[in-house]
Amino acid sequence: MLKPALAAATALESEGVSVEVLDPRTLVPFDADRVLRSVKKTGHLVVVDEARECCSAASQIAAVVAEQGFHWLQGPIRRVTTPNVAIPYAPNAEAHVIPDGPRIAAAVREALGQKVPV
Repeated sequence: MLKPALAAATALESEGVSVEVLDPRTLVPFDADRVLRSVKKTGHLVVVDEARECCSAASQIAAVVAEQGFHWLQGPIRRVTTPNVAIPYAPNAEAHVIPDGPRIAAAVREALGQKVPV
């Protein structure tokens, strides 16, 4: 999800929103200190994961931050994940459920309290 996250960061930068993108490669070991430093600096966390929302890396990262960095958060943690549905086989259908740059950017805007068009 690094490429879509960077695409979202680029789009948001053009709107004057600075985004810090971290790419943790593993959960064991997990560099919690790096993520927590970012949360302390920004006050927000948007976690992007290609897996489903339930029992995902996004859930684990959100849990770590909620347990260890809650006091730095200025709003709720946002997760951008694949919905809890079967992944479609057709590439054009799969593209509708896998997180992409626009969905990630929308989650960042929501985390910052910006109105997102419906």
